[in-house]
Amino acid sequence: MVTQQLKIKKIKVYLACAILVSFFNYATCKYSFKDTSPIPPEVKNFRVNYLENKAQYVNTQLSPQLTEGLKQKIINTTRLRQTNNDNADYDISGYVSQYYVSTISISGANASGNRLTVGFHLVFRNTLDETKNIETDISRSFDFDGNISLSQAEATLNNDIVKNIVDEIFNKIFSNW
Repeated sequence: MVTQQLKIKKIKVYLACAILVSFFNYATCKYSFKDTSPIPPEVKNFRVNYLENKAQYVNTQLSPQLTEGLKQKIINTTRLRQTNNDNADYDISGYVSQYYVSTISISGANASGNRLTVGFHLVFRNTLDETKNIETDISRSFDFDGNISLSQAEATLNNDIVKNIVDEIFNKIFSNW
C-alpha cells in the first residue's frame, strides 16, 4: 500500500513537471529590436564630407576622428560603398557646434565633478528621396573628475566621445526609431 502511494506521488510529480515544462515552453515572450531600417535597393553609395569643428573651443583631434569614424561605421555595417563624388545617394555633412565644460558638483571650494558637452549639427541629404532629408542637432555629455584638466579628460574620454557621436549620427540616418 505504501509503495502504491509512492508510485502515485511520483506520477503526480512527473505530471506536474510535464505540465510546467509545456506551459513555459509555449509561454515565451518573443521580442526583437530592429536597429537599422532597410536601405532601399536603389541606394548604392554614400559620401561623408569633412565634419568641421565650429565650436568655440576646438579639439583639433575631434573632427578628423569623427569623419573617419562615421565612414568606417557605415562601411562596416551597411552594404553601401563610399564615394567622393557630388552625386552620392546619401550625402552626409555637419559640424561640431558645441564643446564646453561645466561644473556638476562642488566639494568645499573646488569643483569635484565636471561635464564635457559635445554638440553636433547633422545635415543628411538623400538625393534619391528628398522627403528623407534630415537636419538635426545631437548633444552628448561626458562626466569627468573635477581634479583633472580638460586636456587630461580629453585624453581619456576621446574614444568614448567619438564612438557615441558617431553612433548617434548613424542611428539618426539609418535607424527606424
